[in-house]
Amino acid sequence: MSTYLSQVWQLLRNYVRDISLQEMPKTTSVETEAVLPLGKSIKADKSVKFAQDNLQSDLCFQRLQESLKKWTILKSGLTSKIGDQTSGPLPSEFCLKVGDRQMHEEIYDLLGNGALKPEIVNQLMELLVTGKKIRLELLFWRLEDFYRRWCQGEFIDGTLDDNLPQKTRLKLAAQNIALGLRQVDIYTGLNVLILLLELHRYAQERDELKQKITFYPSAKPDTDNFFTSQLLRIINYSDALEIGNFSSIVGQFLKGGNFRSAYLGDANLTGADFRGADLSHAYLGDANLTGVNFSGANLSGANLGDANLSSANLTGANLSGTDLSSTNLSGANLSCANLSRADLNRADLSNTNLSRADLSHADLNRADLSSTNLSHADLSNAILFGANLSEANLSSTNFNHADLCRADLSGADLSHAILNGTNLSDTILFSTNLSNAILVAADLSYAKLNGAKLNNAKLNGAMFLGADLSGVDLSRVTLNDADLSGVILSDADLSGADLTDAILFGTDFSYANLNSANLSGSNLSGAIFNGADLSHSNLSYAILGGADLSDANMEKMTWGKKQQWEDVRGLQTAVNVPEALKEELGLN
Repeated sequence: MSTYLSQVWQLLRNYVRDISLQEMPKTTSVETEAVLPLGKSIKADKSVKFAQDNLQSDLCFQRLQESLKKWTILKSGLTSKIGDQTSGPLPSEFCLKVGDRQMHEEIYDLLGNGALKPEIVNQLMELLVTGKKIRLELLFWRLEDFYRRWCQGEFIDGTLDDNLPQKTRLKLAAQNIALGLRQVDIYTGLNVLILLLELHRYAQERDELKQKITFYPSAKPDTDNFFTSQLLRIINYSDALEIGNFSSIVGQFLKGGNFRSAYLGDANLTGADFRGADLSHAYLGDANLTGVNFSGANLSGANLGDANLSSANLTGANLSGTDLSSTNLSGANLSCANLSRADLNRADLSNTNLSRADLSHADLNRADLSSTNLSHADLSNAILFGANLSEANLSSTNFNHADLCRADLSGADLSHAILNGTNLSDTILFSTNLSNAILVAADLSYAKLNGAKLNNAKLNGAMFLGADLSGVDLSRVTLNDADLSGVILSDADLSGADLTDAILFGTDFSYANLNSANLSGSNLSGAIFNGADLSHSNLSYAILGGADLSDANMEKMTWGKKQQWEDVRGLQTAVNVPEALKEELGLN
């Protein structure tokens, strides 16, 4: 290791003296090694480079450490005056050993040549929270004052003799570090922003600091009705160097930040980390939020219309009342998210994870939810008119009183789903699994149910006007008090079904399996049972006026003593008619 260190020191001495050695590559300054690379890395022995990086990062950290302490030192006898100050500009009576002008120049010299590395930021924060000699609130106020001035362009717009970015750029040029004026200014401002975000996040977890250290990167909103655009201007300014520059430098430090009412329309925030951040009432319309981490974030009342949130992480996020209309959420994770009363009109939610999410009263009109996981989600009173839910996982989902009119649920899994009072009229339910679902008083009028599975479903009081249930599995289904008038149930499996007191006027049961079905008290006027299996069924007290029992299997069927058979047709061709009934009707 001593050999490596000696080589490092030799490199540093040669660099400072501006000695150009052909056999050795150039190295960068101490500060540059503590930031993200700005150009091509030197080709040196890996072990030497590793030792050099560690040494120079330590030297840079020491300089930053000393400066942070120095910036918060007050002149003697003034420390007692800081206690009551919680926000706003520094009072004039604060006489600091390092004045604003000197501090600003030092900030540019320390932070103007690249983005701070995460490990340096972590070391600095550890120092700040454990160092007893550093007053965090005073450091925050001074850095926030610099950030405010930087956002207004005060430093880069300075005169030639008083332009801090230009002075830093010239110093770097003297060290053979080629950076443009904007690069120096942007790196400096973004690094200060990073420190302020970290101070804010730490302070908000401490009761004694949360009121004193509250940072608004986009400026504090005056009211909830007005947006602040300061951060958007910074993002666009940063991305003028390279698209995605802001996200790559600051993105990982945005977690827990306060962005309430910030205007971030069309912003590029790809891959940013907003975990636990406050973005309530923010405007993010048309923003690029691909792969962003919003887990646990507050986005209530925000506007994300037409934004790209594909593959974003929104687990546990608060999106209540949020505008997500026409938003791309394909492949996003929204499990356990609160989307109550959210506007998801025409949103793309295909292949999205919405398990256990709260979507009650949400507007999902014509939304794409194909192949989406909505298991155990709450969609009660939601509007899903014309929505695409094909192949979706809707097991145990709550659709109570939801509007699914004309929705496509083909191939979806609705097993154990709750659909009480749900509007499923004119819905496509081809090959849909509704086994064990609860559809009490649901409206299935004109629904397309070919190939659907409704075994063990509860359809008490459900309405099936004009629905096609031919060939559908309705075994052991509960349909008592249901209205199936005019419904086609040919070839359907109704074995063991409960159809007590159901309205089955003109219903077509041709070749249906009604083995052991309970039809007692039902209205079967004009019903067609041609070739149906009524073995072991119960027709006690059923109204059979005009019913057609041609070729029906009536083996061991149960009927009432006062059953009316006068207008029943096809009894002559029915098979396995009980002998007692033959005698009663004089068919022997």
